[in-house]
Amino acid sequence: MDTKRDLRKRLRQARREHMAALPESVRALLFRRPPAPIETLVPPGAVIGLYHPTPGEAPTGGYARFFAEAGHPLALPRFEAEHTPMQFARWSDPWGDADLEVGPYGALQPAGDAEPLNPEFLFVPLLGFTATGARLGQGGGHYDRWLTANPDAMAVGLAWDVQELAALPVEAHDRPLTAVVTPQRIFGPFGVAGVR
Repeated sequence: MDTKRDLRKRLRQARREHMAALPESVRALLFRRPPAPIETLVPPGAVIGLYHPTPGEAPTGGYARFFAEAGHPLALPRFEAEHTPMQFARWSDPWGDADLEVGPYGALQPAGDAEPLNPEFLFVPLLGFTATGARLGQGGGHYDRWLTANPDAMAVGLAWDVQELAALPVEAHDRPLTAVVTPQRIFGPFGVAGVR
């Protein structure tokens, strides 16, 4: 099995090539709203954590607008500086991003005066995933640490189908996902009481 470093390099390339091959008109139709099996997992009024996608990542804007219109508070990751813990803060404008600024890792994040929020339901980015909910992230461990500190939060990965792997090297600190959504499939949910 490849090392995580080798997998990340290969998956970044596969994701770039996949995105380059998708016409803009098709991209605009994907990830518009969460599939019904995922939507039913979201508690009423729950704070929804999302990410502001960097190039190549599955888009979250459609989900953000859907949940905002349903009355859910939205939150995005926020870093005070590099190597500081990931926190979440209110995202109030998923239609125009007027309340966001560029963070220390280059992604858009809530401004420094945004209200801190703790998501109960989280959509997370990833580089790779397995059909059983294992996730390979960028390598910083930010989501794994946050999820370990917030064990009751449900985490759902958003990905392109080309990011699925047969297996991943899993370490003790790696937290499995509740589910993974791609344009073609839903994997899971896994380990959710009352849900098959």
